[in-house]
Amino acid sequence: MARREERLKPLSKASARCKACKHNDNAATCRLGSKESVIASRNQTLPKDFIGKSFARFLNANPLFDNHFKCIPLKKIGQETYVQVSCRGCYCCRKMTEAVLIDLLSTELNGKNNCIEALLHRAMAIVGEQCPVEDPAVYIMYCQTFGCDTNDARDLFLHAIRSFQGLSRRIELVSNSSVSATLYTIKQKLDERNSSVIKIILPLHRKAVMQVYINCLFTDVYQVGYEILRLDSGDAHGDSDVLTCQQLDLINSDIRMYMGSLQSNGEFTILKSSLISDKLFIHGFSTRSGGISYLPNLTSLNLYSSSKRRDPKAVTSENLRRLAMAVGFNPEKFHLVKAGHASDVWIMGKTEPDSYDGIVTNQRGVTIAAPGADCIPLLFSDPVKKAYGVAHSGWKGTLLGIAMATVNSMVKEFGCSIKDILAVLGPSVGPCCFTLPKEEARAFYEMDPKCVRLFESPTPYVDIRKATRILLERGGIPAGNIQDDLSLCTSCNPDLFFSRLRDGPDFGTQIGFISVRN
Repeated sequence: MARREERLKPLSKASARCKACKHNDNAATCRLGSKESVIASRNQTLPKDFIGKSFARFLNANPLFDNHFKCIPLKKIGQETYVQVSCRGCYCCRKMTEAVLIDLLSTELNGKNNCIEALLHRAMAIVGEQCPVEDPAVYIMYCQTFGCDTNDARDLFLHAIRSFQGLSRRIELVSNSSVSATLYTIKQKLDERNSSVIKIILPLHRKAVMQVYINCLFTDVYQVGYEILRLDSGDAHGDSDVLTCQQLDLINSDIRMYMGSLQSNGEFTILKSSLISDKLFIHGFSTRSGGISYLPNLTSLNLYSSSKRRDPKAVTSENLRRLAMAVGFNPEKFHLVKAGHASDVWIMGKTEPDSYDGIVTNQRGVTIAAPGADCIPLLFSDPVKKAYGVAHSGWKGTLLGIAMATVNSMVKEFGCSIKDILAVLGPSVGPCCFTLPKEEARAFYEMDPKCVRLFESPTPYVDIRKATRILLERGGIPAGNIQDDLSLCTSCNPDLFFSRLRDGPDFGTQIGFISVRN
C-alpha cells in the first residue's frame, strides 16, 4: 500500500481547500469529505468518496493518512489512480470542536456501575483522537431518574472522573431529572461560552434518540457530530435504532413538559388597538417580555426560530403557548407569515405559497400573525364581514405594495368594502433610526418627500410608517380607518422590543396577531 501511495502525484498547490469543512489545511491531506465528488482534469465526474492524484510526493504516508482518514484503498479510473477516503476530519475540522458531550443517560449504562470508569476512558480516548490539540469542554450527561441509587451512582461518576490521573481536560458532570433538562442545561453552558461546534460520544443504540432531542433543542447554528462509544456488549457496529411513533411522542412530551416548567422572564405586555373591536376580534402586538428565551438579544418572548439563531423551535413554541394562554387564542391553530419581503398574500384555504408577506381569512378559531423586528406588523379587520388579515411590511414590501395587496385580497375574496376595513400599524423602526442608501431612498422620496429626511445625504432617513399610511390612503382606506400612533421605535426601545437594526443578525421577533372570536 505504501509503495503505491508514493506513486501518487504531488498537490498542484502547497495548500488545498478542504471541501468537507471549508477550511484550508496546511498539510493538504483532506480535500474531500464523503458528501461531495470532484471533477478530474478530463471533466470526468469521480465516484462519491474518491479524491484524485492530490497528495504530497514525499509522503512516507502512513502516519499522515492514519491521522486523517479511516480508509485509503486505491482505485484505477482510466489512466489515473485515485485514493478513496472516508474523511475523519482534517486538522482544521478537528480543531474546531469546542465541546464534547458524553452520553451516559441510558439505563443500561447506569446499571453497570463497575464499568463506568472503563467507559469513560474509552470516551476520553475518542476525545483525544478527535481533539488532539484543542482543549474543549467535556460534559458527561447523566440523568438522575436512572439507576437504583441516585446518590451512589452520582458519587461513582464523580469518583471515576477524579480517577483520570494527569488528564488536562475540563470535565463536568451534568445531571438532571430528564433528558431534556440535562441537554438544555448543557446548551445554556455552551451558549455562555459562545460554543457551536459539538461532538457527541454515545452508544450506538442511543444515537437515534439523541438526534431527535438535538433537532428539537438546538438549531443549525450548532454543528453537531456523533462518535460511537463501544460498550462491553460490542454494539459499536450496525445501525442505530429506528424510533417508533410512541417513542417519538414520549420524547416530544418530555421536551414540552420541561419547557413548560421553566420560569417566565417578566410579565406580558401586549399593545392593543383602539380601532379594532375587542368584542369581535382577539388582537394585539407582543413585546419582548414574558417568555423563556434567555440569550441577551432573544430575551425573553422571542416568537420565531431560525436556523441562523440559537433559539430552538421548542423554546419559541413554548413562548407562543404562553402568549396564547395569556391572550386567549389556540396556539395549535396559529399561522405566521412566511416572510419573503415581497407582496404575495396567502388566502387561507387555498394553496399555501412557499413564502408570502400577507395572510387573509374569515375563518373562526384561527389566529394569523405577522412578525416584526423593525419591519411593520400590520393588522386588518372588517367588522362587517368579520374578515381579517395581517401583513409583514419591511421597506421592500412597503414599496412593492404589500399593505394594499392584503386589503385588495380581503375585498376580492370576502366581499369586503374598502371603506369598512380598518388598518393598524404595529411597532416598527422609526425615521429616527432607519436609513437607506440614497438610491434606494429615492423611491420613498418620489412617493412623498415627507417620507425622507436629509435626502441629499449618502444615507437619508426613511419613514416607512408614513409611506405605508400614504399608500393605504391612496388605495382607498379612509384616513380615520388607519391607526399608526403605536409609534415607539423598536430600535430605540430595547426594554420593549426586539430590533435587527440594533441587535444585528442574532435578533428576536415580536408579532402582531389577530383572530375573530367564536
